[in-house]
Amino acid sequence: MSDAPCPKPWIDAIHAYVPGKSAADDGRPLVKLSANENPLGSSPAALIARAAAQIPSLYPDGDSTALREAIGRVHGIDPALIVMGTGSGELLHTATGAFAGPGDEVLYSQYAFSLYEIVTRRCGASPVEATASDYANDVDALLAAVTERTRVVLLANPNNPTGTFLPRAEIARLHAGLPPAVLLVLDQAYAEYVDPADDDGSLDLAARCGNVLVTRTFSKAYGLAGERVGWGTGAAPLVGVLNRIRGAFNVSNTAQAAALAALGDQVFVTHSRQHNAAERARFVAAVETLGNHGLRAVPSEANFVLVLFEGKLTAEAAYHGLANRGYITRWLPSQGLAHGLRITIGKRADMDAIAAILRDLAAAA
Repeated sequence: MSDAPCPKPWIDAIHAYVPGKSAADDGRPLVKLSANENPLGSSPAALIARAAAQIPSLYPDGDSTALREAIGRVHGIDPALIVMGTGSGELLHTATGAFAGPGDEVLYSQYAFSLYEIVTRRCGASPVEATASDYANDVDALLAAVTERTRVVLLANPNNPTGTFLPRAEIARLHAGLPPAVLLVLDQAYAEYVDPADDDGSLDLAARCGNVLVTRTFSKAYGLAGERVGWGTGAAPLVGVLNRIRGAFNVSNTAQAAALAALGDQVFVTHSRQHNAAERARFVAAVETLGNHGLRAVPSEANFVLVLFEGKLTAEAAYHGLANRGYITRWLPSQGLAHGLRITIGKRADMDAIAAILRDLAAAA
């Protein structure tokens, strides 16, 4: 008999989430382009509100009332249909755990966000990967992988770590092809970086359908990654389930204050989107000039680009070469992307420097 508590057997299959590095292996600080943080920082209004809200002796509003009301105003959603999370990651955990367990399947795409496997295994369900199409979510492959055991489908749009994007018609087609008893979770962590004219219709689906949950975060375009604020919306019964099992007081005083102020500064969000679009286009164009060296950029609608290395210069060599020159990116061999680097779109000077380093490394390979 063991002399210590034993975890459930499916826990042993979980590999802890690995965040993007901010330093070299030898401890040198590097320009961090590995975690998709906003290179413009945070809204000044959010920083002021955060500093003014530090009341560590008091519990926060457990329902994040003012913040939910503000989100509702910005997006035209009844605040009662909004649930808050400690980042959108908490909502991915709670939603999956609420609807799936041992004997069930959770479906997502090849090259999906690495947290999806963790949230699936944590509740004892079996992960199922549908084959991607040129690194993008493939609706036909996802629908073909649905079985009588499927309980949850997780889909990020734009997708992380590939940056690919499914248009409104494809999201609608995916939903229409799913059994009503299957929960479709549409992870929109990078939605604010998408041109509003290209909105994928996820919020509309969540407002109309009982089996759709949309999750969003303040970590990316809003520049509040350190505050851990996420939110989700769906039908009243679905939101009610998540509110029963989410963490109590899960969004801190400072986080609520900062997010509320950030919502009021949509000029900052627009500027972040415009900066990202311009610098992403410039960087992709620079990568395209290295096509004869086997480099190519996967089309992205997010604040990062997945660069593939299909010539003499390997992704691993580029990863270390960039680190030696002061830049940390994300190399993801554990996700089947040993031949790619996910590179966050940073400031203009940094993107120019990375393009120049890649040119040097490719020429020397």
